[in-house]
Amino acid sequence: YLSKLGITCLYASPIFKARQGSTHGYDIVDPNRLNPELGSIEEFEALTEAVEQEGMMWLQDIVPNHMAFDAQNRVLIDVLENGPHSKYFGFFDVEWDHPYGGIKGRLLAPFLGRFFGECLESGEIRLCYAQEGFTIHYYDFRLPLRIESYPSILTHRLPALKKKLGPKDPDYIKFLGVLGVLYGLRTGPSEKGASERYDQISFVKVLLWELYAGNAEIRTFLDRNLGMFNGEGLAQGQKHLLENLLRDQFFRLSFWKVATEEINYRRFFIINELISLRMEDQQVFDHCHALLFKLVADGKITGLRIDHVDGLHDPTRYLHSIRAKVGEIYTVVEKILAVGERIPKFWPIAGTTGYDFMNGLNGLFCEQKNEKAFSRIYARQAGFTWSYRELVADKKKFIAEKRMAGDVDNLAHLIKNISSRYRQGSDLTLLGLKSAIVLTLAHFPVYRTYFSPEGSRPEDCHYVKEAVTKAKAQDPEQVPELEFIENLLLQEFGHELNVRERNEWLRVVMKFQQLSGPLMAKGLEDTVLYIYNRLISLNEVGGNPSRFGGSLKSFHDFNRHRALHHPHDMNATSTHDVKRGEDIRARLNVLSEVPRE
Repeated sequence: YLSKLGITCLYASPIFKARQGSTHGYDIVDPNRLNPELGSIEEFEALTEAVEQEGMMWLQDIVPNHMAFDAQNRVLIDVLENGPHSKYFGFFDVEWDHPYGGIKGRLLAPFLGRFFGECLESGEIRLCYAQEGFTIHYYDFRLPLRIESYPSILTHRLPALKKKLGPKDPDYIKFLGVLGVLYGLRTGPSEKGASERYDQISFVKVLLWELYAGNAEIRTFLDRNLGMFNGEGLAQGQKHLLENLLRDQFFRLSFWKVATEEINYRRFFIINELISLRMEDQQVFDHCHALLFKLVADGKITGLRIDHVDGLHDPTRYLHSIRAKVGEIYTVVEKILAVGERIPKFWPIAGTTGYDFMNGLNGLFCEQKNEKAFSRIYARQAGFTWSYRELVADKKKFIAEKRMAGDVDNLAHLIKNISSRYRQGSDLTLLGLKSAIVLTLAHFPVYRTYFSPEGSRPEDCHYVKEAVTKAKAQDPEQVPELEFIENLLLQEFGHELNVRERNEWLRVVMKFQQLSGPLMAKGLEDTVLYIYNRLISLNEVGGNPSRFGGSLKSFHDFNRHRALHHPHDMNATSTHDVKRGEDIRARLNVLSEVPRE
């Protein structure tokens, strides 16, 4: 049917295993399995064969930036069970060596509906046991205990079990054997390495479950221990057993709002439930793309749409790595360009997913000559007097200070550690640096720059200087901090640095770039576009509602440039990310022609 309509490509949203019940597929839990909720492997094969028979292509949306922070994410669960001994320990973008003691060596888990102490004392946080091992439950959310903390539960009241079964009881001896293996794991990995550790963990879990399921006395003993750890029968405030157990984990449960001010993992924007990956690590890259590359090699997938490329540590390196694996298949990136901005020439892609085309086209249907009339109507009806540029900077500043303060704080600590070693920055305080970072980000004119070890766009330096210049004008007292940040971002060292120092500076630049994009998205797309309402058909992702439409000439110039540099760029009129569909925008645009009415 689609083929008869003249459609040549099936453009698929994410098809890899997502969190159960996902309505969109961007909360992936296993990139190497197809999502069973979409259908069976046989059904996927039948569909791809039908697509191929019709001579159609399959353009696949992939999500390299993040995964779901969820118990269904087995890679994350492995990290929380094994900590530094996990074979996946470096997969997620986590600052394990965080300066704050509460999250130093522990992953923040900001999913509680109120303060930790209240949730603990009310019994909302519970210790549970099942075949997969001991887990902590908060309603439907659950996380595993680290393996090394099992003995604190199993040895609680152990003399009572010994008395009940007797010291020579075979099951009691097996129980002690489990403890022996667990104590051995506490000493660290053996000479045989990680594989033996995983074998021992499997042995512990299987044998413990057999004892629990097959021996009524052991089951009663463990159930009673679980009840005691959960404070059953104890007065309020007597949850010390569970509290102490939680302090011994590789995660720290917290009120969800803690993440706005203190956090040690990078999220997708400000969504706590999506934890970002270190895709710059070759092991992570290979693991997360294994099934994708197989499907490409088999001819099932013939094109790629790469989601949120700006979230990656080094988009340029990532895209070249993808190209090296998939060959010359059609590839576009989800990239939001500011007005007049161009995608880097050194990216090996066909283009973007088309927000820029969408806004350019939409501008044709907005009557430019009536801009002043609409400004007067807006000022009169809404009392609106802000300039658009000031509003964007103000709301980005608000998001940085109120919704992403923890991310800014992390960046400030990195810069502080560097600045304190140089005379130009030795007097800069953490508080001053935070304020300067916020100002720079607030005035940043694009989503991100693309500085990397291999270089950058010429205009990237201009964007940094523009942001710092505007920040200085807004707050002259912050000039020393702003100049240090400018020199750092432009990597204008002022003197010769050794390799370690250069890498430290570059790390800060890369972290800054990963922060500027989400801040623009939340400050502009999700805030300003809902409060600057002169004509809301212009309030669109990748758009600039302060520009009241566009001329036919500018649209043709735009298309000529695309035809010359990216002739196979995608031209969108609507995507799943837009604020309104093209039909609604078209109806609203009619208003621009009749301001009197």
